[in-house]
Amino acid sequence: MTSLAGQRAEPLPDDAPHVLIVDDDFKIRDLLARYLYSQGFRVTTAGDAEMAQASLRGLDFDIVLLDVMMPGISGIELAREIKRHRDIPICMLTARAEPEQRIEGLEAGVDDYVSKPFEPRELLLRLRNILRRGQTAQSAAAAPSDEVRMGTLVFHIARGELKRNNETVKLTERERDLLRQFAQKPGVPIQRHELATEDTTGNDRAIDVQINRLRRKIETDPSNPVYLQTVRGKGYILYAD
Repeated sequence: MTSLAGQRAEPLPDDAPHVLIVDDDFKIRDLLARYLYSQGFRVTTAGDAEMAQASLRGLDFDIVLLDVMMPGISGIELAREIKRHRDIPICMLTARAEPEQRIEGLEAGVDDYVSKPFEPRELLLRLRNILRRGQTAQSAAAAPSDEVRMGTLVFHIARGELKRNNETVKLTERERDLLRQFAQKPGVPIQRHELATEDTTGNDRAIDVQINRLRRKIETDPSNPVYLQTVRGKGYILYAD
């Protein structure tokens, strides 16, 4: 491993990624900490699994850099423990002669690994790639989809168009508005008052009638709905595929 020494002229931004480095070798730990700090990471270090667990209980981390070989609880055991409780990406440091441990680490949920000795640039790229993948997945999950699927039905939210096997299903304006409200929040209960219009405000029965009409359009058995279900005491919820 080449020298990792480095300095940073500017303070770190508030959104700088926070890495937890877990390695029982102080020299490696210190070099990694200084290098990653110089590359824009906030850094916390731990010399063993117990110290790492204590840090994890009190701080939030964006990624963990974890050595396989440590006294007491091994890196792989710690990786399993972390993944059981928290969805934090882990990059593992292994020796090139430890292919079985790399495989075991991947089976434990480790996101990537770097073999010792390694080039600092390679380590940095791997860490950034792991973080980028996580950000992409979060963005995709957060971004609202333009359509929802319910079995053979597809509802295009922007167009307000419902199709079954590519055939258009006719909707009234009220049915379209209701379905759009549900489709924008799939899996989230929506209370009756949020579904109300000026004509139905304070009239739960009127809303129930409109929901039943919509169910006839989207459910195989409207009396036993699969997608648009009642949430007792709260309202209704749409379960999309």
